[in-house]
Amino acid sequence: MSLMISEIYDAFIAAGAPEEKARKAAEAMTVHENRFSKIESELAVLKWMVGFVMALLSAVALKLFLH
Repeated sequence: MSLMISEIYDAFIAAGAPEEKARKAAEAMTVHENRFSKIESELAVLKWMVGFVMALLSAVALKLFLH
């Protein structure tokens, strides 16, 4: 059995979904949750890269105009 989010599984069961369908849906949601986590971590790296480039660009522009 693959990983699943128990809160989603419990919510589907409480809503009256059959147990097998609730389990499959919770497992599918876990796959999407993992994908979103990966995207968020990649986005954090991109933010740092853009920040570094902006700081470097600002330093070059400042040196250009003040020299």
